[in-house]
Amino acid sequence: MLLTFLFLLLLLGIVGLIFIPSSQKLIMRQFALAITSAVFVSSLFLWLGFDQSTPKFQFVVDSLWLPLANINLILGVDGISLFFIILTTLIFPLCLLASWSFNKGEVKPYLISFLGMELVLLLVFTNLDLLFFYIFFEAVLIPMFLVIGIYGSRERKIRAAYMFFLYTLLGSLFMLIGIIYIYLFAGSTNYEALSVINFSSYDQKWLWFAFFASFAAKVPMLPVHIWLPEAHVEAPTAGFKIILAGILLKLGSYGFLRFSLGLFPLASVYFTPFIFSLSLLGVVYTSLTAIRQTDLKRLIAYTSVAHMNLVMIGLFTGTVIGVEAAILQRLSHGFVSSALFLIIGVLYDRWHSRVVKYYGGLTHTMPIFIIIFLFFTMANLGLPGTSSFIGEFLLLVSAFEANSTACFFAATSMILGGGYSLWLFNRIAYGNIKMIGFDLSFREFMVFLPLVLGTLFMGIYPNLFFSAMHATVSNLVWVDLWL
Repeated sequence: MLLTFLFLLLLLGIVGLIFIPSSQKLIMRQFALAITSAVFVSSLFLWLGFDQSTPKFQFVVDSLWLPLANINLILGVDGISLFFIILTTLIFPLCLLASWSFNKGEVKPYLISFLGMELVLLLVFTNLDLLFFYIFFEAVLIPMFLVIGIYGSRERKIRAAYMFFLYTLLGSLFMLIGIIYIYLFAGSTNYEALSVINFSSYDQKWLWFAFFASFAAKVPMLPVHIWLPEAHVEAPTAGFKIILAGILLKLGSYGFLRFSLGLFPLASVYFTPFIFSLSLLGVVYTSLTAIRQTDLKRLIAYTSVAHMNLVMIGLFTGTVIGVEAAILQRLSHGFVSSALFLIIGVLYDRWHSRVVKYYGGLTHTMPIFIIIFLFFTMANLGLPGTSSFIGEFLLLVSAFEANSTACFFAATSMILGGGYSLWLFNRIAYGNIKMIGFDLSFREFMVFLPLVLGTLFMGIYPNLFFSAMHATVSNLVWVDLWL
């Protein structure tokens, strides 16, 4: 019932926005903020009522759709999806606050796209049917495509929208073919039913590759990462950049963990060297590319690619500690990268420039902003006490157990990360004062506060997160992957 309540709240919000007059912009914003805040508070009860001792799905909602064809809408929560649901419900009210002053075009379709995207993302993270997962996995593209194409910030917005749409859609066509084959083979698309079916090694390899084509573009992995910097540059507000970096980039690695490892364990072991090679190349290449960027958005976008490729190494180590560290690192990235894009949004709102060389000396004029910027720069580097430290350290430990050479090259991401992160902070914080501006407003500070507290809380008390996901991950790795 709790999951149903979350979805009904969001549907109520969308319907309510439709009937509020377009002239009442403040009322629409307040209504959307109230709905997303209520959804976040409600989602916390999922954590409070979650049974950590079982790997089974909980809060299950089973709705008959095509019972004769054995295709039904089934929703549920386990230790893998729990925190992505909470992360999603937290990010959206922060996004609304961050883009509160947005006034480019009509506000109503903008807010409806917000709530519609949250609804679809929650359906993706809770879906237990392959066919419906595919439908909602691709439906996420629609509101994001419209927002970038309609409200984009520059003249290249149409190109960026089409790149985002086509890169992520074309790969998914292979996944659709794979789902059709699975349905014809097993007679069902129910995830729990499919998890006990033993596909042949040959079938697993082809199905794994079909799913890989879709998920790799969402991670994104090389060479299908080009759409991400373009989408970040053209996303209209800090709010949508946060959604893109904080949530959408988690869909690909979530798909790998849930379906590639869960349904095709033999193929996952077979393709592990391929994933390691591609991920290591992505980590090093995108880190080096980030160092030479002069555009703030592009720099942070490339760092996101590097971090998510590091996560892929952890997922395919085949160890409980590696998979758990990968999940925690994805959650940490949701907080830290969201905050970094908010920081860029604060600068852009004041001076409408993304070029690094135009900034300098902000320590003198925006001290509170610089303190927060320094905190998240250190968190991005993996400072002990922050969430990134726990995730990256355990990722490297698990990578060393699997392949010491892979661990060595993965560790270079921390050195290169220090290079571009400290260079960026130094250019913006110190030097001659190039621009005069006012410090963070109360609204902006309140957007950063939950991200700061969440980053610290996850870094100081990581076991609260590990204990909730341990039963599910242990069952996935030791039962599905290696036996």
